[in-house]
Amino acid sequence: MKTYVATPSTRERNWLVVDASGRTLGRLATQIADALRGKRKPDYTPHCDVGDFVIVVNAEKIAVTGKKLEEKLYHRHSGYPGGLRTRTLAEMLERRPEEVIRKAVKGMMPRNRLARVQITKLKVYAGPEHPHVAQKPEPMEVRD
Repeated sequence: MKTYVATPSTRERNWLVVDASGRTLGRLATQIADALRGKRKPDYTPHCDVGDFVIVVNAEKIAVTGKKLEEKLYHRHSGYPGGLRTRTLAEMLERRPEEVIRKAVKGMMPRNRLARVQITKLKVYAGPEHPHVAQKPEPMEVRD
């Protein structure tokens, strides 16, 4: 019996759509990261990009537990002395809700070149509409 190894020519990519309204941020992000990497497929190969494209809609309606809206902080630094800028989760959801989900999923991916390619297959939209209707996305099964 031979071991099956997926290659870029034999992989099959699907488009999946996820409705984030009412879903917990971390639990949803782990499942999206698995779908982007291809770990939900039987032909998963760690060194090859066999994952699916994932479209997340209603990012502005994501749910979090506890006091995370006020206490969870997002930091960025300009590179200059005194250039640290900090925002809370509530401010991020108000300004750029797509970025909250993208950062959560990115934090659950490995830190390597392959994951940087795989994260580009994530498409996040604040509202219910998305421009990827032509790809005929299927609803992704999300476990709670």
